Amino acid sequence: MSSETDITQAKKSHCCVPSSARSDSSSSKLSTQKIETRSPSDCRAPEQMVSLPGGTFLMGTDCAEAFQQDGEGPVRAVSLEAFQIDRCPVTNDRFREFVAATGYKTEGEIFGWSFVFWTHVPKLRFQELVEDTVAAAPWWCKVRGAHWKEPEGPGSNILHRGDHPVIHVSWNDAEAYCRWTGQRLPTEAEWEYAARGGLEQKLYPWGNKLRPGGEHLCNIWQGEFPRNDTGDDGFTGTSPVRAFPPNGFGLYSATGNTWEWCADWFDTDFHLTASQDNPKGPASGVARVMKGGSFLCHKSYCNRYRVAARSSNTPDSSTSNVGFRCAL
Repeated sequence: MSSETDITQAKKSHCCVPSSARSDSSSSKLSTQKIETRSPSDCRAPEQMVSLPGGTFLMGTDCAEAFQQDGEGPVRAVSLEAFQIDRCPVTNDRFREFVAATGYKTEGEIFGWSFVFWTHVPKLRFQELVEDTVAAAPWWCKVRGAHWKEPEGPGSNILHRGDHPVIHVSWNDAEAYCRWTGQRLPTEAEWEYAARGGLEQKLYPWGNKLRPGGEHLCNIWQGEFPRNDTGDDGFTGTSPVRAFPPNGFGLYSATGNTWEWCADWFDTDFHLTASQDNPKGPASGVARVMKGGSFLCHKSYCNRYRVAARSSNTPDSSTSNVGFRCAL
């Protein structure tokens, strides 16, 4: 059982998304996979994406709930050119099409393991499947054989999860998918602009109240983290990408459900002096930006399901609560 000290340490170390610390030799196998770049019109239906006009919006937050050490603030005016973005995160069904067409192997498959949340590992097979746990966040389990098609490890499947977001995909996997479709990952600024849905400086894509009128509008943790998820919002893991209403721009799952990879390298100070015209983040780094929070986020631990919140992970890391959507 985790202690309060474990949870405090995990908050500081971003263990809502543990890093895989995988080897360069295995990563080299990924780079040898040939992905043919196609025209976006060949790979997507027009209704899968929303066209946004761009313009200037207020990015970031100075609210009391913010993790300022993450670089959420200060609030600044950011200008964007017009772009398109997926209405929904990439689903298992869409990712399956990519794999069928290319024979692509994700990093979870190449490395032979990925991180799975402890309550999702079958109890009777826990000792068999769990190779190790994260010291500061023991609820994260290194599961041999876990990957996008077998998300809880060998013997699990996605048979009834075709419309759920694909998980156990690294940033490198997401980028490979985008190359195949002729799309790209959204920048952090584009992602936040789209997630806000036209609202200015609100905490969530729908406003400032997490549950207006007592209604659940996103898939996050309910109960006592990390021991008991009551599933009061209808889910204790990923949910269908359209399970909750869209925001003002027509985006679904803009917060909660799964974290979403962005194109930018993560830095907590770069935006303080960088241009605010179509910002793309620093030229290099160690970890990539993730936005939106996941079904594991809870106010007592990881209140990062706000639209201004941000996190990061190394590009080769994969977990059971991280996915992505594409931009163009």
